[in-house]
This record gives sequence, C-alpha cells and structure tokens, in this order.
Amino acid sequence: MIEHLEKPYKPEQIKHILNPIIDKWFFTMFREFSLPQLFGVMEIHSRSNILVSAPTGATKTLTAFLSILNELIDSSEKGILENRVYCVYVSPLKALSNDIQFNLVEPLKEMEKIAGKKLGVRVAVRTGDTSASEKAKMLKHPPHILITTPESLAIMLSSIKFSGLLQNVEWLIVDEVHALAENKRGVHLSLSMERLQRISPAMTRVGLSATIAPLEDIAKFLVGYENDKLRNCKIVDVQFIKNMDLKVLSPVPDLVGMEHIFMHSSMYTLIDDLIQSHKTTLIFTNTRSATERVVHHLKEKFPKKYTENIGAHHGSLSKTLRHNIENRLRKGELKVIVSSTSLELGIDIGYIDLVICLGSPKSVARFLQRAGRSGHRLHDTVKARIIVLDRDDLVECAVLLKSAIEKKIDKIHIPRNCLDVLAQQVHGMSLEQRWKAKDLFNLIKQSYCYNELEWKDFIEVIEYLAGKYISLEDRHIYAKIWYDEETQEIGKKGKMSRVIYMTNIGTIPEESFITVKVGEQPIGYIDEAFLERLKRGDVFVLGGERYEFLYAKGMVAYVNASVYRPPTIPSWFSEMLPLSFDLALDIGRFRKLMNELFCANKSGKEVLDFIDKYLYVDKNSSESIYRYFYEQFSYAEIPSHSRIIVEHYADPKSKRKYAIFHTLYGRRVNDCLSRAVAFAIGRTQHRDVEIGINDNGFYVASEKSINIMQAFNLVKSKEMGKIMEMAIEHTEVLKRRFRHCATRAMMILRSYMGRQKRVGRQQVSSMILINAVRRISTDFCILKEARREVLEDLMDIESASKVIEGIEQKKILVKEINTNLPSPFAFNLFLQGFTDLMKIEDRAEFVKRMHEQVMARIKIKE
Repeated sequence: MIEHLEKPYKPEQIKHILNPIIDKWFFTMFREFSLPQLFGVMEIHSRSNILVSAPTGATKTLTAFLSILNELIDSSEKGILENRVYCVYVSPLKALSNDIQFNLVEPLKEMEKIAGKKLGVRVAVRTGDTSASEKAKMLKHPPHILITTPESLAIMLSSIKFSGLLQNVEWLIVDEVHALAENKRGVHLSLSMERLQRISPAMTRVGLSATIAPLEDIAKFLVGYENDKLRNCKIVDVQFIKNMDLKVLSPVPDLVGMEHIFMHSSMYTLIDDLIQSHKTTLIFTNTRSATERVVHHLKEKFPKKYTENIGAHHGSLSKTLRHNIENRLRKGELKVIVSSTSLELGIDIGYIDLVICLGSPKSVARFLQRAGRSGHRLHDTVKARIIVLDRDDLVECAVLLKSAIEKKIDKIHIPRNCLDVLAQQVHGMSLEQRWKAKDLFNLIKQSYCYNELEWKDFIEVIEYLAGKYISLEDRHIYAKIWYDEETQEIGKKGKMSRVIYMTNIGTIPEESFITVKVGEQPIGYIDEAFLERLKRGDVFVLGGERYEFLYAKGMVAYVNASVYRPPTIPSWFSEMLPLSFDLALDIGRFRKLMNELFCANKSGKEVLDFIDKYLYVDKNSSESIYRYFYEQFSYAEIPSHSRIIVEHYADPKSKRKYAIFHTLYGRRVNDCLSRAVAFAIGRTQHRDVEIGINDNGFYVASEKSINIMQAFNLVKSKEMGKIMEMAIEHTEVLKRRFRHCATRAMMILRSYMGRQKRVGRQQVSSMILINAVRRISTDFCILKEARREVLEDLMDIESASKVIEGIEQKKILVKEINTNLPSPFAFNLFLQGFTDLMKIEDRAEFVKRMHEQVMARIKIKE
C-alpha cells in the first residue's frame, strides 16, 4: 500500500532515539531538524520503506543516513557492530558516489572526536573505477556503508565472494531515483533490488527524489511487489518547501521586428548583467554545441570579465576536465559555469545563487531540477531565470513557469517489460545458483518494471539464452545458460559464462560518430542519434553544403552531393530535448482560451489583462504574446490541444506542396503521427513524401499531388501499434536500437577474451544479426524489444494513440485551411530545414520578411 505522510514527527521524538554522539554532532552542525528529517528519520528508524521527494539542498541525503549512522554508532558503542554490509547506497553517477563518501567520512571523523575514540564505522565506494586492491580490501574488511552504482551492484550480486557480504543488508538507499526510473538503468536496478531483497529479506528501501510526478509510480518502482501485492511504501512529499524566485525574461521588447545582431548583443548583455549581480551563476543550454558557443561569446564580448573564471561542463568533455571544473566551482574559483544537461543531478558543486536557462527546458520537472541547483542550502531561495529568443519559446516558457509555480509537474515515463535487460539479468542470476523456471519468473515479477511480464516472453528469453536457435551459432551466438525443459531448471553454462557477463554488463549504449561519405570520399561526421532520424531521400546540411541521404553501412552514411532541395532535417535535431506531453497539453489549453477571447471580439486591453492574470510574465512578454496570437488569429486560425489545424501551402519557387499539421503534442508524439501519415501515403498512394517535425507539429511535403487527409483519416487508434511497427521496420532508428538491445542482451559482445569490439564492428554485426533473427521469427524477443523501445521510450505511441482516439470520438476537431504563406505559428516548423543553409542573422532577417508579408496580408483583410 502507498501512503502519503501528512504529519511530521515532533523534534523531541527524534531526539529521543538519537545516540548522544549523533545528537551532539547534529546540533553542533545544525540549529534544528529540517522538514524532510521530521518526516523521514523516524520512519527509516522504524524500518518502513520510504520515498522522500524534496528539492536539491533540502537535506534528503542526511535524512536517509541519520537513522542508519545512529544505529551503526550505537552498535559500535555496545561492541556489537558486525563485520558486514549494513547499508547499500546506489547512485546513478560515480561523481555523486565520491561526493557521498566525502560527506559521510568527514562527519564520522567529527563524531569520533566527540566520542574521543575510534568508532570503526567503515564507508567505501565500489564502482567501475575501483582498483583491484581496493576490492580485495573490502572482502577482508567489508564496509558497513557500501556506496555503488546500479551496474556495480549487479556485478557484486553475481560475484561468488562478494555476494556473501550482501546477505542481510538492512537498508538500501536509491539516490536520484527519478533519474534512474525513466530509463533502462532503472529497469536493470529494479531487478537487482529484487535479487538483493531475496538474500536480505528484512531490507528496508529508501528512495530519494527531486521534483517529479506521479510520486506514486516512483514509489511503486522503488518497492516492487511481494506475493502479487504491492509492498508498503510511505511518501514524504516536501517538493515545494523552498521559496522560489522564477522569471521569464526577453532581452528585447520585440522578438520579431528587432535586428538579429541587436537581439544577440542584448541577450549577452542581459546574461552579463545577471552574472555580475550574483556571486556564482550556472547557465543551462539544451545542447552541447550551444554550451561551447555561450562560453566563447561571453569571452569574446567581455574579455576583461571572463577569462579563467568561466567554464563549460558537458558529456563530451573528458572525465578529468569535468572533475577539474567541478573542483574549481566548489573552491569558488568560477564566476560562471555553462552546462548542457550534465549538472542537472545533485553533484555537490558548491554555492550557486542563480540559474539561467537559455531557451525552454521542455519540461516542468527538468526546469525545477535545474532551478534547484541554486540556493543549495535549506533556507536559501531558489532563483532561476529563463531567457527566450523567439515567440514560440516565450509562450512555452510562460506556461511552463505557470505550471512550476502552481506545482503542476509533468508525468515520468517508466519503461516496462524490457526483454533485453531481462536477458542480461537472467544470465547474471544463473551464475548465482540453479533455479526452477517458475521461481525465477516469480522473482522477476516482483519488480515493478516486470510485474506484467508474460510467461511466453519470459520463456522466449530463456530459450534464446539457452541456445535453442542453432542458426545463431553461425553468428557466434552461443548458449549462456542451460535450461532443462523437463525439470524446468536453469543454471550457468561453461567456464566463460561468468567472465562474459562481468565484462559486458550495463545498459548504456556505446555511441560513436558516423562518417559521411560521397562514394569513398569522407566529407565529415554526424552523431548516431542524428542518423536515426534519417530515411532515404532526406536532405541535411554538413559544413555548409547540402547532402541527400542514401543508406548507411556500419558506421558510414553514404550520401549524394548533387542536391537542390532544401534540408528536411536540421543539423541540431538529435540534441534537442523533447517537449513533455503534459506541458504541451497545458500550452494547448492556453491557446484555446486565447482563441475564445478573440472569437468573442474582446478588446486588446481585455486580452492583455487575461494574459497578465493567467501567466506570470512582464509587460513586454504579455504584449509579445498578445501580438503573436492576434496575428495567427487574423491571418489563419489558432490551433489548440482540442483543435488541429491542417494548413495547406504551395511554395511557388520549389513547386512543392506542404500540409502543415498544427499538432502541439510534443516531438515524441509528432514523430509517431508524421511517420504513420507518411506510411499511409506510401501504402495507398504510392508516393514518397518528405516529413519534418518539431514539438508544435509536423509537415508533409511532396512535388506531386497527394490526398493528405485521406491518408490521415486511415490512421486508426486501435491499429496505431501495427501501423507504426510497419512504418519503422526498415528504418535506421530500428537498426541502431536493435544494436543497443542486442548488446544489452549479450547477443553482441563489447568485450571478449580481453579484446574490445569497436562500435562500428558492433553495428555491422547487428545489421547481419537483425536479418538472422527475422528468419527465426519476425517477433524474436530482442527484435520485439527494439520495436518497443523505439515506439514507447524514444517516441510516445500511447499518447499518439490517445490523440487519434480523441479525433475519432470528436473530442479533437480537425480543420483544413489554405494559406498563401505559412502562418506565424508555422514559421519555426516550416523554416527548420532552411535554417541550416543560412547564417543566424540571415535566418532572423528571413523570418522578419515573412512576418512583414503576413502582416501586410492581415492589414488587407482588415
């Protein structure tokens, strides 16, 4: 049962359970217990499973450890502290693991000073970076608190020597549980938690999470099931205990009419003003390239202010460089740091008093997590500013800010029934002991991520691992376990099985750059995520030139250089964060309210008054929003979450006909809708079409006439799954994701007998392998998982089906209009392909010219 705790304990109740050493240390360091501590410490002491959700810097970690340290020190004082692991702490980041060790070792030293003797409480870190000698030390003297990562925990559970030390663990702490639950690392961990619970039946689970929703789902993920019943879990929800100072800023009053050079200069002047009026500022961009660009421009524009006191932090930098930046930030040597997404999690980076987001963070939860990096101490104010540079961003961020202030958090997506992760974990479990298939199945179903797993899928994974498919041996895929169908027993197979498992464990796919070639001539590189978006005939820009994608082989993309069409995929597409479906619906609702006001002939003042009351924006912003909606309403029609506008436009220069679908449901949904429509056109009208998507909609373009609405109406909600499976069957995205899944399932080994297989060789192997498994069955378990990953995790087929169902039930209206030029709401979508061919300032000038033409037509109408 999931229970929300409504009432905190009294401070004297907590003081009553504290050992005098802990009590003295705590009140030397802090004036009083924090709210998370008043709720959580007694529950952890009472061995209740608990999820604590609080902002960064709200003492979540100390809440989790206070009871545990109290018991360990109490046992030490009484001489009953055993030589075993009492607590396992799991963190998604190695850096966070090192932070926690430091933040535990120092307090323990201070407690020993208070006690006047050694207390003997040991803390150790076990990750991929831990040396063999340190691991050996742990076997002789096990740490009482073991700090690790999900991957290392799984290795320890399958290790003959170390797994014995994990018997009778009393507490499992999962930090940043929200960051794990939404991907396959979390799915992997959910099975490791059940494996650990099996050998530590009395183990208490403690989850620590930043701002996320729904908390009930995170709690279910944390605790899992026992005997088909959800385990008990208590939720401490103190997500909004800190004061927040949040604003959306525009560097200029007019986001369309202003010269780009002036807007660009104004933005950096605004950023500089904000940095200079604060001690330390953290700037978030949405892409790695933008991170480098911001650092470069600040240094160029203000050379006397920014030299050694500015740094960049993102995933492409080496570990050494990142650690150097983190250490300098802790020491107060940096005035400003610019990051993409790498500093969103709670690494201790010292004091930050302002967070700036350049452009929309795309989800309320992500914005609050980013904002929470400021005011890291409990009683500090969270201070964040979002700087916007176009009108779509302004509307999106204004609604996002409203949702953040009004505590409406978008929902997390937790992957379910991932068969590739299941294969890896079953391989690991076979190393522990012999299993009855039914017992193993029941243990797996205790995980929240596999509670709905079907026996048929489980047995297919077992049969693959047991080498049932002899034809796969031609591709060097051999049995990893043995399975006796008569006795229904499962166990490990061969001496190499353990080595293969230990050296290939993990869920994070290896990524690499793709070489782009014209014939045999290399012309540059693109990243894998970008290649996933390409289909034959797509046009993209590289090094200022246009190329048409033909096909990919391994890690090489072959292209045609003689292209005269505009690009269909912008070069920055792969780095974009997708807009969350919930936030998209909120923006759609705001659009609907604005449309109702214009339809009711409300005056400009009345509409502006509504914007001021509804959104938390300044005068400049509300006037920009008013003008934007007025132009769209006057020139075309305003789409919303319940009203899809299909805008037909013929480009007189290229003779191409565009159907622009205003479907503001986020890129993951629009990816599904656009591919389904393009597939229907291909099947029924035998036409290849060009598609482009963003968060606000998608377009379909062709030089020949097509009946777009006939194709759109063929897409039915009940058949969406089948349509999309056919639509992605021969795409690059499925080929790449199959490699990821095959590597997780250990069909493709990254490491074998000391040799590493490069990503390029892995991809070539997977392209041969995908055809081999199709010959066995088009529904082979790992191929089936690759399709599920594309449609459910990468895209959002569930929400796309709901949109189509809404249309079928007449809850969402679809209306066609014709326009002489793309409408204001279509600018960003329609122009995204063209923009790579232009310098930024030319692009802005182009938008400005189009805007002037639209305004001229509005005046003619009036």
